[in-house]
Amino acid sequence: MAAVQDLLLVPLALLALQASLCHGACVELDSDTEAVAMEGFKLGCISCKMRGEVPATASVNWYFKAKDETEFSHLYSFEDQTPEIIDPRFYGRLGWNGSKNTKDLQDGSIYILNVTFNDTGTYECIFSRNLIYTNYEFQTNASKIIVMKVVPRLTRGLASILSEVMMYVSIIGLQLWLVVEMIYCYRKIAAAGEEALRESASRKNSRMLH
Repeated sequence: MAAVQDLLLVPLALLALQASLCHGACVELDSDTEAVAMEGFKLGCISCKMRGEVPATASVNWYFKAKDETEFSHLYSFEDQTPEIIDPRFYGRLGWNGSKNTKDLQDGSIYILNVTFNDTGTYECIFSRNLIYTNYEFQTNASKIIVMKVVPRLTRGLASILSEVMMYVSIIGLQLWLVVEMIYCYRKIAAAGEEALRESASRKNSRMLH
């Protein structure tokens, strides 16, 4: 019976291992695009490194083009864990909100304090990543565009509400599916263990009779 119990612990151990691996995964989520005037707002920018085992360094540069402008201006730089606000329109109200205590940046998000209507416009985030291999280095660039709108107060459209509801439904559905899979595995392993015990007992009885 102890052998059967050990077998039952296998799927639980696998699930725990899978959860720990997923916890450290990088996911490229899109940034919010609607900011509220006089409140703070996070401009999200995530660029996941495809080869997690390869050491790397990265820098992030942000550019901004107001709604009445035709060209981007250099807004912000973060390199070697050193931030720099370049556009004077954002002095004193712009901060780093990305990866911390590492040169291998994957989250290049920034945070704007006291958003104004003049902050409406297009933002571009550019990752410059240097992959360090044994005999050479390889540089890659990734960019993301965010069109931000500033509103007097936050409004939620029907599509946003439905999207959030569907997200929660999906999460609940996945959890139920996981429970069903665990019960199915439990019963299957338990049945196999009981069958093995019956066969073992049958062989033992057969040897005793002979």
